[in-house]
Amino acid sequence: MPKQKTHKGMATRLRVTRTGKVVHRKPNKRHLLSAKSAKRRRNLRRPTTLSGGMAKVITRYMSTK
Repeated sequence: MPKQKTHKGMATRLRVTRTGKVVHRKPNKRHLLSAKSAKRRRNLRRPTTLSGGMAKVITRYMSTK
């Protein structure tokens, strides 16, 4: 049985921490930034963690068994 390959599209956008949390960047930070308030843009800077079932799916894609 061949090894499971890491999904490279997922690997570039997400990372799994040592504790197993999935960290990703927030969307809506690419263009049309002048329409967004400074507070909103500032909050979009920080990466955030995925929770629940979506994190479970991502960790399966990222696994390199």
